[in-house]
Amino acid sequence: MREARIWGILVIAEPEPRGETDAKREYAALKQRLLASRVGFPNFASAGRVAVGVVFSAWWAWCTGLPGYGHSRSNSLRFQTRQVGSGQTLVRSCDSGHRVEYIGSAVCAECHPDIYESFRKTRMGHSMTVSRDAVEASMLELPATVHEPSLDRYFQAYAEGGELYQSEYQLSPDGPEVFRETEKIAYVVGAGQTGYGFVVAKGQYLFEAPLSYYTRVQHWELSPGYQYADYGFDRPVLAECVSCHSGRTRPVSGRNGMYENPPFQELSVGCENCHGPGALHVEQRRKAAPIEGSVDSTIVNPAKLSPWLANNICMACHENGDDRVAQPGKSSLDYCPGTPLDDTIGVFSVPLKRGAEDKSPLLQHYSLMILSKCYLQSGGELTCVTCHDPHVEPEGTQGAEFYRGKCLGCHTEASCGLALAARMKQTPADDCAGCHMPKRKSAVISHSALTNHRIVSRTDEPLPEVAFHQTTPDLPDLVHLSALGQKRPKPVNSVVLLHVYADLIPHFPEYQKPHDDLLRELAKNGSSDPFVLAELARRGLRENQPESLKAAADYLTKALQEGSNEPTDFEMLANLLEASGKNQEATELLKRGIELNPYSMRLYKMLALHYIKIAEYGNALAIMKEELEIFPHDSLMRGLIKRVEENNR
Repeated sequence: MREARIWGILVIAEPEPRGETDAKREYAALKQRLLASRVGFPNFASAGRVAVGVVFSAWWAWCTGLPGYGHSRSNSLRFQTRQVGSGQTLVRSCDSGHRVEYIGSAVCAECHPDIYESFRKTRMGHSMTVSRDAVEASMLELPATVHEPSLDRYFQAYAEGGELYQSEYQLSPDGPEVFRETEKIAYVVGAGQTGYGFVVAKGQYLFEAPLSYYTRVQHWELSPGYQYADYGFDRPVLAECVSCHSGRTRPVSGRNGMYENPPFQELSVGCENCHGPGALHVEQRRKAAPIEGSVDSTIVNPAKLSPWLANNICMACHENGDDRVAQPGKSSLDYCPGTPLDDTIGVFSVPLKRGAEDKSPLLQHYSLMILSKCYLQSGGELTCVTCHDPHVEPEGTQGAEFYRGKCLGCHTEASCGLALAARMKQTPADDCAGCHMPKRKSAVISHSALTNHRIVSRTDEPLPEVAFHQTTPDLPDLVHLSALGQKRPKPVNSVVLLHVYADLIPHFPEYQKPHDDLLRELAKNGSSDPFVLAELARRGLRENQPESLKAAADYLTKALQEGSNEPTDFEMLANLLEASGKNQEATELLKRGIELNPYSMRLYKMLALHYIKIAEYGNALAIMKEELEIFPHDSLMRGLIKRVEENNR
């Protein structure tokens, strides 16, 4: 048999994106091993290149692809009544008690029609819709074609038969199409202030579409992140992201991008996002049950909460920090308004340094607000709802007058140092927020401007001294944003902290040492958490010694047994099995990984590479073709298949 040597063929086709938020070091650990893999393939020679990471869309808030924990999600929560906050407000807790169902905003409208109709007109109230409604409302300029020379791709958006579609295609140098993929749009995400994103459904999986519509310029452009690489229609929509743009998502536990049918219990953000599940409240009010105490504890009223707990509700979607990690056994869907957000999601940031450039205001509303003079001088009484009424949203130029009225609730006309005549010449006139909460362009989302919630007297106002003293003796290297203001904050869970360190290392390498120290401690204590086990395996791969590699395989085996569905865990273990001559086990493992992650391009490539290494060339070619059918934009795979078939004629 004639044999040609190839370099790391079929490892990955995704170019390494610039500006990647979370490079996920697990790919890098295998880079040299995969690049160095020379295997035989009849009558064929080519070259491949390893690249790392996947850019997640900033369009869906804090989509950083955080690894999840095994947990169950339902459309109900368990509650008990208890004292929280100032000790004067009764709310419900999600940790025990009877089960309370989510019922949907339409039920709330039966008793609160005016509030319901007003809320529906706000951006939250129409944060998502089905694509047919968008077409019927003529919300978009259609048809449209976008050419991206850097990707050598064309993208189209058009309506047909009342439905919305997007296509991606490539033209050969002599004109004919190399490929075309067309998908029907299932959902439109966004209220249109900046633009709209689009969601494609493939069976039970949801994916982002490559084109977004930017309303400020009435123009179609690539979705955020697509300028770095061609992700086609295969970037999964994570529940952690879309849950802040919808009323209630129904994700399948542990399966990124996979949802129940239907995927949403309620499309747009609804009453229960802020007030908690309402079945108990409706039941009690329908039978006119007496209210026990001064506050109705069957529903959450943010106005009756302590300021800190009220702000926690908004933080759930409007504060990203530098990292967010779910508590063990929890997901973003487990958060219940009226309880500490930190019980469900930990939000962390890197401590601010003197002289450093101001952070982007993108999803930093709370962390910036608490550094404002207004907040500090209020003694922490200022809340998001001091200025924002979630049920009412002023339109157009009414906004300046509306928020000016909010400012005058604490300040007076004489508070402003700028003469009234000068203020009236501004557009809009006498706009307090325009001067004291200046907007800043987003570097992540095109054609967007973000409000800086650090209310300043002047634009060059330095950070207050308190900004440099937000850490604690127990956690000196991170700001625990979701615990700031909590009277008795709980110690940070060690596994959560390990997640945070791992996520921050790509951009803040100083966290490598505390990460490694904590990992050793968790190993000593015998942690069985899948993420900890995978991190221990990565450590073993970096050490690259016989005993460490054997230990890495054991850690990964246990991680999968403990419920990990992470594609990289399957990938790493398959490579270790293959290296130790356990080829059949490696084959079955990769097949199982694909079964659990049917849209993981890497796993298909790894299985094809594995078949090549064990000289099962027919199986390799079959999996290559299967991969290309699922990912038709994969030019590398298309070229490889073509050359294999040409050389085997």
